Amino acid sequence: MYILHISLRLPKNARIKELQLRKDMLSFALFLSVRISMISTILVFIVLVGFIFIKGIAYITPSLFEWEYTSDNVSMIPSMINTINMIIFSLAIAMPLGIFGAIFLTEYSSSKNRLIAIVTIASETLVGIPSIVYGLFGFFAFVLFFKASFSFLAGGLTLTIMILPVILRSSQEALKATPMSYREASFALGAGKLRTIFSVVLPAATPGILAGVILSIGKIVGESAALLYTFGTFTQVSGLFDSGRTLSVHMYVISSEGFHMNEAYSTAMILIIIVLCINVLSNYIAKALTKGNNG
Repeated sequence: MYILHISLRLPKNARIKELQLRKDMLSFALFLSVRISMISTILVFIVLVGFIFIKGIAYITPSLFEWEYTSDNVSMIPSMINTINMIIFSLAIAMPLGIFGAIFLTEYSSSKNRLIAIVTIASETLVGIPSIVYGLFGFFAFVLFFKASFSFLAGGLTLTIMILPVILRSSQEALKATPMSYREASFALGAGKLRTIFSVVLPAATPGILAGVILSIGKIVGESAALLYTFGTFTQVSGLFDSGRTLSVHMYVISSEGFHMNEAYSTAMILIIIVLCINVLSNYIAKALTKGNNG
């Protein structure tokens, strides 16, 4: 009987070992693919940034940082100021609309409401539309129809429309990811719905919302196609109704002319540094907010 019992157990143990071996092989394959992907991403980043820095660092001169642009110094300071102003202007409009829209869709609308489905599909579609289409829309809507001409206002409104779906969707997902227990605990303590949203839910969702804002800033800084049709290429620090150029447009224009390719690499290097600084600062703020909320 003992021998028969052992003989019946062996096939079962063998199957268990075979299944365990397959799981181990699959885990190793997945681990290896993740590591290869991670290393490939890092290598691409190093090669890309290294190439730009090697090409551009030798041509960083004081003339590139003069206040006024000329055909000799091709200064990037006016474009840099326009870029910062464009970020502030676009976010000042898009952030309240996107965040409050996400609050309404998440906290005040029923999940079975058709409006939510329509807005979700529309925002997801708008995120995937090429920037050149936004540029054409901004040109026909703001430059021609509303007679804003090539101006900071036309470019800023076009970028606002372009980044609004990104902020809306990221804020919506961040609010959905906030545990329901936070809301229930706030209601149990006697807080109303509005106070719960602004005192409990929004602080908890801030890191996720900030991620969408970071993506939006990246789109604004790197955008050129939409601004060529709305903002123009004039080399000055622009007012609200004046034409101008951002850093990405500045880099495109001087590289397309073919006379200042070295300065174009230097401009690209400065653009990368600005984006890196924005990302590092935003991640620091997100971690600080997360730590404060946990505390």
